[in-house]
Amino acid sequence: CLAHTPKASSATMSYDRAITVFSPDGHLFQVEYAMEAVKNGTTAVGVKGKKMIVLGVEKKSAAKLQDPRTVRKIMKVDRHISLAFAGLVADARVLVNKARLECQSYRLTMEDSPTVEYVSRFIARVQQRYTQRGGRRPFGISNLITGFDADGTPNLWQTDPTGSHTSWKALAIGRNAKSVREFLEENYAETMETEEKGEDDAAIKLAVKALLEVVESGAKNIEISYMTPGEPMKTLEASKVEAMCKEIEAAKEAEKSKKKKKKST
Repeated sequence: CLAHTPKASSATMSYDRAITVFSPDGHLFQVEYAMEAVKNGTTAVGVKGKKMIVLGVEKKSAAKLQDPRTVRKIMKVDRHISLAFAGLVADARVLVNKARLECQSYRLTMEDSPTVEYVSRFIARVQQRYTQRGGRRPFGISNLITGFDADGTPNLWQTDPTGSHTSWKALAIGRNAKSVREFLEENYAETMETEEKGEDDAAIKLAVKALLEVVESGAKNIEISYMTPGEPMKTLEASKVEAMCKEIEAAKEAEKSKKKKKKST
């Protein structure tokens, strides 16, 4: 079989190693491996409401002697822009520093704050550049970039190692992203209706519910940050996250007991 000949296997390895060379079936293997690094990262969720934007992440358990404040999955890019990421932490740090510098440069040149779309496009452009030149490797991260523009428009953008950037209403990235995304698709419309009725924390509850679908240790390993128009990103207190998780779990149990009663009657 041709696939097992030394010539064929060495050809496959050459496509595997070279970042700038397409394989015969149109793949850039190093970029695809970077996407796998994203899938191995802890889950991150973004939810865009009309009055609030929420970022939620699954935190890794810190070692006993480690300061947990030094491990951040949600980072501030500008006064009105923040991002959460899934993938390699060191890559995220480098990319965020580049984005912060671009925001400062934009303010100096234009005497105005950059839009969320502008910053997302800049980050995507940097990530794409690292897929097209030799001697580099792609960034092994995907980002959820959030913020309100000057006119109060909420934004949620995603970038990935290929350099693409897209706008979303709600999205999950990282480990188990597919199942979390399906949960968001099923519950997003209902959440927006609840928000319109006056429940301001509806978007926060949806993000927590989505993370509880995949986070086994509950509130202990969940971090939630939220933003409202004209205000910087704020982190929800751990006690409030825990109380919300208990409320959601209690509601789930009540729903289960209702279903059991219906079946028995």
